[in-house]
Amino acid sequence: MGKGCAVVVGAGTGTGTEVAKRFAQGGYAVALARRNAVALAPLVADIEAAGGKAQAFGVDASSEAAVTALFEDAETALGPTEVAVFNAGGFTMSSILDTSEEAFEDMWRASALGGFLVGREAARRMVPRQRGTILFTGATAAMKASANFAAFASGKYGLRAVAQSMAKELGPKGIHVAHAIIDGVIDVPRVHEAMPDLAKAKGEDGLIDPKSIAEMYFWLHEQPRSAWTFELDLRPFKEPW
Repeated sequence: MGKGCAVVVGAGTGTGTEVAKRFAQGGYAVALARRNAVALAPLVADIEAAGGKAQAFGVDASSEAAVTALFEDAETALGPTEVAVFNAGGFTMSSILDTSEEAFEDMWRASALGGFLVGREAARRMVPRQRGTILFTGATAAMKASANFAAFASGKYGLRAVAQSMAKELGPKGIHVAHAIIDGVIDVPRVHEAMPDLAKAKGEDGLIDPKSIAEMYFWLHEQPRSAWTFELDLRPFKEPW
């Protein structure tokens, strides 16, 4: 008998893929969500080839109706939500002089609003059962807004606020909420393709292995209630901070 469902929102390449695989390996049926469900076909195939169970869903995480439907459909198809991972969010970098209202709002919608909607819908299903884990992928920008990061950092600051408020409210109700600060560059193919000099400069173990992030997420989920972590920062050993 399965352990229930792990909903991974933002199941793209890199972190989302490895988190989904890790929870499938751990015995959970996985609901994979991103805007383009067709792009998830290879990941579904990989999970099923390894003996797991997965289903793809096309979802705009900033749409209330779409997020609500995701959790309803995932629970119908795969079982009760035991884990929800919010890994969605875009990226932008520009001078405050050039940042448009649209770009600023897009970052808020992708991070803070999306995290709120996913967290709320997960909590609405977990609280009656008095169990569950909700994990949010954050970034350095959630703690430090560098120059040219006004839009991106505002979204990540907002996401961290949502996560912290949820953790304080839901912890006593049996729901573990955690926020991970990913402080470094994640080792994915597009980094090597788009920024080969940076990847080379980082050197061995200078980029964050997404499989290592996935292991930490699974560890957070399995923590005993007597010692829950709210915030965890992850960086390569040589990353300055």
